Amino acid sequence: MLFVSEEAKSKIQDLFEKENRSGDSFVRVSVTSGGCSGLTYMMEFDDQSRPDDQVFEDKGIRIVTDVRSVLYLFNTTLDFSGGLDGKGFHFVNPNATRTCACGESFSV
Repeated sequence: MLFVSEEAKSKIQDLFEKENRSGDSFVRVSVTSGGCSGLTYMMEFDDQSRPDDQVFEDKGIRIVTDVRSVLYLFNTTLDFSGGLDGKGFHFVNPNATRTCACGESFSV
C-alpha cells in the first residue's frame, strides 16, 4: 500500500485543478537507479495506464507505480511541506535504511 498525507492530498488537488486535469488523472511514482544513495524517487502526474501498473488509492488520490518500484515503496507516504523551509513533495519511506541530505535518493 502507498499513502498520501493530508498536505500532499491538498497540493495534488490544487495542481490538478490548475492544470485542468480530468478525473482520470493520477500520481505516478517510481524508483530508478541513481542519486548519492543509490536509488531515486520519481513522481509525475499522468492519465495513461500501463500494463504493469499497480494502483493504490488513499484519501481519494490514486497513486500508480510499477511492479519493481512497489517493492521499494511499500507502506511509503507521499507528503508535502511548503513555506520557506518546505521540501515540496517528499517521500516518507519506512524501508529506507539511508537517505541523502536532500531526501531525493535512498538505499534499502
